[in-house]
Amino acid sequence: MIIRDKFYINGEWVTPIGQETLEVVDASSEEVMACVPAGVVKDANSAVEAASAAFEKWGMTTPQQRQGYLQKLHTAMAARQNELAEIMAGEVGMPLSMAKPIQAGLPLQGVANFIKILDSYSFEETLGNSDIIKEPVGVVACITPWNFPLHQIMAKVCPALAAGCTVIVKPSEVAPLTAFMLAEMVDEAGFPPGVVNVITGLGPVVGEALATHPKVDMVSFTGSTRAGKR
Repeated sequence: MIIRDKFYINGEWVTPIGQETLEVVDASSEEVMACVPAGVVKDANSAVEAASAAFEKWGMTTPQQRQGYLQKLHTAMAARQNELAEIMAGEVGMPLSMAKPIQAGLPLQGVANFIKILDSYSFEETLGNSDIIKEPVGVVACITPWNFPLHQIMAKVCPALAAGCTVIVKPSEVAPLTAFMLAEMVDEAGFPPGVVNVITGLGPVVGEALATHPKVDMVSFTGSTRAGKR
């Protein structure tokens, strides 16, 4: 039984404001395998404030500096690939022989891809008489589904971080456990406080709070048509 009772906000593990919890069910046994916090609006607001404050400095880092952080994150993820696969095999119900190359392997490829992109991506270019300067948009809320838990997170988080944005991750309450592991690896990689924040909760509560917050500059969402329309 895995117990997660804190959120990762502003570089620290903090006690949620909400008191409710959510059960995570093992897809193969239908037994409860974990318990995570059910965040409330104030939890979401705290994460957004942390990301907003961190953006001022993170948005001014060089591509090479961001590349260095992503490389450290890749190293940390590679070291825990087996553990990540085991967790997601339970959450999603995918056989371990497939979970390792797919559920744990694809996220590693995603990080490596953006490390490589930063080698040559041009944030400034001249077109005719115009100078084009590409700047990070700001705070990005990443709301992800259950079926590829870590891959969907990294597909949102990696380009945001590479561009100089800060993020709040709100994983599916069905498969949230690797998001907490990601926070541990972000901490290990030494990302500045507030650059990556992780909270859990229900979509109509935490997802709604993130999507409507005035300091969230972009939302990257994968999920149901109904929630997407909302």
